[in-house]
Amino acid sequence: MTTAPSRSFDLYGPAVPDSPVVVSVPHAGRDYPRELVEALRVPLTALLPLEDRHVDAIGLSARRGETMIVARRPRAWIDLNRSERERDPLIDDGASPLATPQPSIKLRSGLGLVPRRVTPAGDLWRVRFTGEAIDRRIVEDHRPYHAALATALAAARDRFGTAILIDLHSMPTLGAGEPQIVLGDRFGRAAGDSIVAAAEAAVRRHCLTTARNAPYAGGHILERQGDPAGGIHAIQVEIDRLLYLDPLTLEPGAGARAIAAMLRSMIDALADLILPTAAAAE
Repeated sequence: MTTAPSRSFDLYGPAVPDSPVVVSVPHAGRDYPRELVEALRVPLTALLPLEDRHVDAIGLSARRGETMIVARRPRAWIDLNRSERERDPLIDDGASPLATPQPSIKLRSGLGLVPRRVTPAGDLWRVRFTGEAIDRRIVEDHRPYHAALATALAAARDRFGTAILIDLHSMPTLGAGEPQIVLGDRFGRAAGDSIVAAAEAAVRRHCLTTARNAPYAGGHILERQGDPAGGIHAIQVEIDRLLYLDPLTLEPGAGARAIAAMLRSMIDALADLILPTAAAAE
């Protein structure tokens, strides 16, 4: 059940986690504000490529009491996996060149804090946004999500000695012979090798192919929340959407149950790494 409703996210499970594993779903939000819809120069359906569509359903199906935070606001409104500084001066009057003297590749390509464009639709907005409007999204949506995530991870770490974040996403199919699941750890900066290796093994037990950090190494959530030296490990998990979505309806399809089982196996494997140590410490 939802224990802490919010306009911008739902928090499932206890405030003090019952497991060392915490799950984050930042890009599956489908609560499109009227303000956003009225600013679009493209149909609302053009925003679908920005969604990690229904990957929250996979997380909820796999969940057995773990604390899980799911964004309600869509990525098109504000991208929780981008820094507050990644504001796009082409659409945001509050963007300052001093904040991002060396813009990231994502920002330059139009995928900043508020996305400017998406393939294949191109530019999304028929208006520029005031700095105050984007400030409001940061204060009401971006900061509360990260604060809730940081609080849950700190509580899990304090209880179990170590906390592990699964930051759950979906990706377009990469092609024949390419990985079906990509695990990102920011090239070892966000999680220890044994943690990521356990997640990889869980994927392979379900006869799925996996890769580490290519092409997705993890974004701002891992950069901000992952702190292996401080006992918090963070992994970004990207799942090929065709593994669980019906390609015609874009709703969870026949493969959804198997992918939820894979995620459940990953959660169990990661928890098993920590719980024997936590029990011994008690």
